[in-house]
Amino acid sequence: MHLAILMTNTDESDFAFRFALDGQKFTDLIHLARPDWRMTVFAVKDGIFPDDLSRFGGVIITGSPASTLSRAPWVAKLLGLIREMNDAGMPIFGVCFGHQAIALALGGQIGDNPDGWFHGLSVNTFVTRPNCMRDLPDPVRLYASHKEQVVALPEGAVVITKAEGCDVTGFAMGAHILTTQQHPEMTPAFMTALTEELADQLGADNLAIARATIGGPVDTQPFAEAMARFFEQAAG
Repeated sequence: MHLAILMTNTDESDFAFRFALDGQKFTDLIHLARPDWRMTVFAVKDGIFPDDLSRFGGVIITGSPASTLSRAPWVAKLLGLIREMNDAGMPIFGVCFGHQAIALALGGQIGDNPDGWFHGLSVNTFVTRPNCMRDLPDPVRLYASHKEQVVALPEGAVVITKAEGCDVTGFAMGAHILTTQQHPEMTPAFMTALTEELADQLGADNLAIARATIGGPVDTQPFAEAMARFFEQAAG
């Protein structure tokens, strides 16, 4: 299968370039489950969008420190593209910013996290379980880093997972949209480094929680398998 990765991460800092960029992170994640799949990366945050999505079996929309509410031109264009993809039944998997962008584009609402930053290991319990996620543990543990969240779903969407302080950490629409607020692409080494990079922004309490949790087990491999199954099942 050939997937398009729409890279939304706007971080151009020296820190960001010490690690693989998000296009490579998601390529590595999918290759844990389907090493023969092809990925093409489009830096939509730089205004680089695919001309023809019909040649792809599905789309991944990545995370970003940018806000879906920013009204930046590239964000507005992405929201419009999401509506077009939804109308066409294109399989879409949204992650963090991507999760929020899909919700916003299709009629949902985004708001601030009630407790400010959530950063660290997130424990997510299933509300409903799509078939592609049948082998995931419950709860499923993934890294998370966000200050905003989905506070109202689009019409027709169903909650997949929830976590403490966030009632929608994943949702589905039909058979062609699946999302997670969390970051399955982040490795322990990257999350550890990111925590220290954000130390001044997180605040003492959030920093202590992050440092205490990021060493715990993470369900990266089974989540990669679930993502691959989603695209396979959505493609029929």
